[in-house]
Amino acid sequence: MSAIVDFLKGAGNDGAGRNVFEVVAMNDQQIEDTHDFIQWLFPLAEPSGANRRAPLLTSEDVQAIHASGLAQIALAAGTDRMAAFYQSNGHWLVPQDHNHLRITRIIKSLRLLRGPGEAADFRDLILRLDERAGRPVSMGSRQYWEQA
Repeated sequence: MSAIVDFLKGAGNDGAGRNVFEVVAMNDQQIEDTHDFIQWLFPLAEPSGANRRAPLLTSEDVQAIHASGLAQIALAAGTDRMAAFYQSNGHWLVPQDHNHLRITRIIKSLRLLRGPGEAADFRDLILRLDERAGRPVSMGSRQYWEQA
């Protein structure tokens, strides 16, 4: 089993020694200030531009995550936590912010690991928040989210 699958199943730690439960339990300030958890909570098969040590999913990892009820629960909990973070904090509702890259990653990861419906639900939430704020997010970021 790979480190990322172990992490999402609650049986391993991320690169900083945190387990998935600790990551999901982070408060809003920790989420904002910590930049190395998102690649573990929402992994992709492509390298991270922000964290060279981020795990990369293999096709075997994707299959194992799809087949694991524990990993699916962890992904759902991570999605709920990040949705709550974006709903309770408006500082990311600006033309450009590091959270826009996180949002793109979350949508892509959800599409790969949970399915298109989960990805679309998260994307739609983010777009609604942007719309309610008067669409301060750049067109470029919105387009990335639509294509993710």
